[in-house]
Amino acid sequence: MEQLIAVIGGDARYLELIRQLQALPGISIVLIGFDKLDQSFTGLKQSDLSEIQPADLDGLILPITGTDESGNIETVFSDQPLQLTKEWFKNLKKSAIMFTGIANNFLKEQTEMNGIELVPLLNRDDVAIYNSIPTAEGAIMMAIEHTDYTIHSSNVVVTGFGRVGHTIANKFSSLGANVSVAAKSLSDLARITEMNLQAIPIEQLPDHLDQCDLLINTIPALVIKRTAIEKLPAHTVIIDLASNPGGTDFDFAEKRGIKAILAKSLPGIVAPKTSGKILANVITQVIEGRR
Repeated sequence: MEQLIAVIGGDARYLELIRQLQALPGISIVLIGFDKLDQSFTGLKQSDLSEIQPADLDGLILPITGTDESGNIETVFSDQPLQLTKEWFKNLKKSAIMFTGIANNFLKEQTEMNGIELVPLLNRDDVAIYNSIPTAEGAIMMAIEHTDYTIHSSNVVVTGFGRVGHTIANKFSSLGANVSVAAKSLSDLARITEMNLQAIPIEQLPDHLDQCDLLINTIPALVIKRTAIEKLPAHTVIIDLASNPGGTDFDFAEKRGIKAILAKSLPGIVAPKTSGKILANVITQVIEGRR
């Protein structure tokens, strides 16, 4: 039996995701929030949210940003407001599955209350690791754009050694930078040392910034504080890759004349086609695994 999946909103990476999902057998796709696209782009049906019966849907794919706490969806390819109400969730079939990038309290509560499976894609290790590659390439692009010196031989400090921080440290090191990584756990500090990089206990970060050219944050908490920024040379550029609002005291950085950039959603900006393929592959695996 054919399954009906609604793609509701989404950015440039969703164009590739849609192309990939079209090739799946036994799947019918309807687009909502894509009315600015030429109908011939995919040949798929484009509908308004009001025209779709929630009970008919087997799957839903929300934007990476999900919804706000009132169920509103931010769209790129439409000017029409989109809102998933509590009543709308109640009418979904219990076997439906919902994909989103980020799951806030509203989505968690509504899906749990109505017995809907929720898959926050950015919480998955596979998606995060794959996405760390275009994120690192985007950070390299920004470093080149906002500095007047080469990455090679520059002093780069990375805060955090998670899935993104590991890739960032590896890529900048491969370009010849002198890379230091600040982390909390002893196992991370040991792995950093094993990679022939300088390991910095995160609480000692301010003591290692006086020669820093690039400071790249991957920790979604305030770690680049005033005490750290005070130690930075005037030419240092901060690239904050953590989710909004980042992990940097941007106000103090501005007062000190330090350039600090919050780089949001780099995979969707730098490599939307690759990022769309990553999402499509994971969504396909989940759907196929439920059949």
